[in-house]
Amino acid sequence: MTSVQSATRLKNTLWRTTVALVPKLAHADDRFAERLLSAEEYRLYIRMDVRDRDHACTVTKALRAEFPGASPELLRAALLHDVGKTRASYNPLSRIAAALYTPSDIPAKPRFSGVRGLWQMKRHHDRYGAQMIRAAGGSARVAEIVAKHHAPEGDAEAMRLKEVDERF
Repeated sequence: MTSVQSATRLKNTLWRTTVALVPKLAHADDRFAERLLSAEEYRLYIRMDVRDRDHACTVTKALRAEFPGASPELLRAALLHDVGKTRASYNPLSRIAAALYTPSDIPAKPRFSGVRGLWQMKRHHDRYGAQMIRAAGGSARVAEIVAKHHAPEGDAEAMRLKEVDERF
């Protein structure tokens, strides 16, 4: 990573931390998302916290700018990549705490509550999101990209999403 990329990532991390503490600063472009998503997918998207919707729109717009030939499925997956986080509500401090520390060995099941539930949500939101998309009748390919966006394993579209998501 170059020093410019490191500085950009630090700036974006500081901004997301600020937005986590002050949700009123988040401005999700819901109309933009509605134009790209199917009706089923939009119903999932709109359930997301405004901070996550804002982040999703930022990532999607960056993907579209950097990869003009990005598939509609990749763009829709970018809008929904954090939808699995809707399975637990969390206040600004717990949001930041979960971002700073989540044990790597927390299982996806059984579902926990409290701090362990927040850790599960942070660690397994990709899996939970893919399940939610499939259950809602969304695109199988969108669900697949969402499921792989932290561990792309040879999936070029999931790798692009991961790269852009990590910057924002």
